[in-house]
Amino acid sequence: MAKVIAINAGSSSLKFQLFEMPAEDVLTAGLVERIGLDQAVFTISVNGEKITETTDIPDHAVAVKILLSKLTELGIIGSLDEIEGIGHRVVHGGEKFDDSVLITPETLKEIEELSELAPLHNPANVVGIKAFKEVLPNVPAVAVFDTAFHQTMPEQSFLYSLPYEYYEKFGIRKYGFHGTSHKYVSERAAELLGRPIEQLRLISCHLGNGASIAAIEGGKSIDTSMGFTPLAGVAMGTRSGNIDPALIPFIMEKTGHSAIEVLDILNKKSGLLGISGLSSDLRDITKAAEGGNDRARTSLEVFASRIHKYIGSYAARMSGVDAIIFTAGIGENSIDIRERVLRGLEFMGVYWDPALNQVRGEEAFVSYPHSPVKVIIIPTNEEVMIARDVERIAK
Repeated sequence: MAKVIAINAGSSSLKFQLFEMPAEDVLTAGLVERIGLDQAVFTISVNGEKITETTDIPDHAVAVKILLSKLTELGIIGSLDEIEGIGHRVVHGGEKFDDSVLITPETLKEIEELSELAPLHNPANVVGIKAFKEVLPNVPAVAVFDTAFHQTMPEQSFLYSLPYEYYEKFGIRKYGFHGTSHKYVSERAAELLGRPIEQLRLISCHLGNGASIAAIEGGKSIDTSMGFTPLAGVAMGTRSGNIDPALIPFIMEKTGHSAIEVLDILNKKSGLLGISGLSSDLRDITKAAEGGNDRARTSLEVFASRIHKYIGSYAARMSGVDAIIFTAGIGENSIDIRERVLRGLEFMGVYWDPALNQVRGEEAFVSYPHSPVKVIIIPTNEEVMIARDVERIAK
């Protein structure tokens, strides 16, 4: 049994899960928060119990050293020699990476060069890679890209109707994100349906604070709602989703904000937060809507209606659909949003049962057995996909 650790490094955080492969048993999981800030927090799960410590963690290198020492100190593993692979989530792989790759000095340099496409994420991912390389230099490390799954999109899906030279010179195109999640739930859906994925047309709805919809035909992404950046597509917790681009100079003129400031508003002050004026957390908004708050109710309707439209669009794109998947925090847990999204899709063969929809956080079929289009709730598991790719590529 090989032990593989899956890592998701943010600018001031580091999430981890340790797996025993190929059984995919989770030996431990945890999170390091507030790296580089006062009172950093280290949390790790041991035998189902969470241990939390507040300590000084000035950088990711120190976070990694603390994490690895805890694995042996708490008896989770006997020694660091048991770790045979490390998987790193990397947000952007551009067009260079259509699959996960073994990390070499050359690939690391390419990941760093792609930072201009993901300036908030790729640099943090690189920091995590380097921190582990320093402590475990001889353990094979694999980069798993959020964008790789969507590299199967055809030109008519990923090209913008802009001068073609912008694509050739600057790489301006749709890339899509949440690829690891969309891949996991589509493969799991095929298992649950008992059919080869090559025969299926699936629509995957990854709905969390960030949200994206993917059209998956024959196991391959042929279109997705996010674009050049994760700002595009449906409305999200704080992101606007698609808007008329002419609004940016208009808002600049009316408010005196710079282009960067307007982009900050579109990314961090829009979406559910912007419309409701209350919160980016769907639970807060749902509670307010139930209490009669009209703006909260409207924000829920906007969120659901955009997803509803994408489902119709992607069903047309694939000349039909075999299953609709709901995943991620909202998709797995919000009975109300699933209901709002599904309502009215009966015309395309989606027959769902409100009683079956009363489910949170577990795998379930929401559709009636006779429904031509199945509706499935599938909790996502990006970490296990990372671990699988480490085992596949490191070997």
